Amino acid sequence: MENILPPVPADTAVAFGAFLAGRGTLDAWLVFLLTWIPNVGSATGMYVLGRHYGRPFIEGPIGRRFVSPAALLHVERLYEQHGAYGIFVSRLLPVWRALVPPFAGVARVPPGRALLPMALASGVWYGGLTYLVASFGSNFEAVLKALGRVNAGLAILATLLLVALGIWIYRRAKR
Repeated sequence: MENILPPVPADTAVAFGAFLAGRGTLDAWLVFLLTWIPNVGSATGMYVLGRHYGRPFIEGPIGRRFVSPAALLHVERLYEQHGAYGIFVSRLLPVWRALVPPFAGVARVPPGRALLPMALASGVWYGGLTYLVASFGSNFEAVLKALGRVNAGLAILATLLLVALGIWIYRRAKR
């Protein structure tokens, strides 16, 4: 759901499932697969929606209020410049995680260059989270606290990058 509704606390649900796996109630591989497969599926769905309907929406009167033509061009250039690596890294950042699939679709990034790094990043994130929490299964509160700090740090980093990008776009558009 986090690819469709970013505030949904997917990490917390995965951590809880992994905690139960660490306690022997669930299988860690099952927790991982029940997280990873739907996450990749919903990211793929958002990519397809962005590819088919995103550009007409963004170029329309409502979409232009959210994303300027200059910003869209900049996003397309970033995808060209950083490609699969940029998509992979962006999918690891909480704020950007949900934005990558639709914008990759809007930017017409080929499916192989977009979907594979999205799936790999999702696998790394949720696999690592599942492994870490299952390993610490007896101390769920400490794991949630650590996960909160990691997510807060990544959210701050992503927000700073987003603000810097916004300032850069604003200055470029002003010229």
